[in-house]
Amino acid sequence: MGGLLFGYDLGITGGVTSMGPFLLPSLYNQMKGHSGHYNAYCRFDNQFLTLFTSSLYLAAMVASLFGSSTTRILGRRLSMLLGGLFFLLGAVINGFAINILMLIIGRLLLGFAIG
Repeated sequence: MGGLLFGYDLGITGGVTSMGPFLLPSLYNQMKGHSGHYNAYCRFDNQFLTLFTSSLYLAAMVASLFGSSTTRILGRRLSMLLGGLFFLLGAVINGFAINILMLIIGRLLLGFAIG
């Protein structure tokens, strides 16, 4: 399940981060104007967009280090429920996000659920 969610997120995030309505105004203007440092490999030079993209993967990596011990202590059923709760909470926060900080917090919770 974690691999399925990880792959799904990888596919969705790549498309969403290049959509105009999703981007911050400064990034949107940069995308429309192709100002200065635009090339085929690095479209945007923005730390918030980079943090948004990588936060899920870093959280999943850290959480995977504790996955076996959590399952050993709580049991398989309770650890799966805890992962589902993290995923639900992260999805709700991302759904109601009004700024980039809420998006990053939601992505961290999704990463913990996947890990």
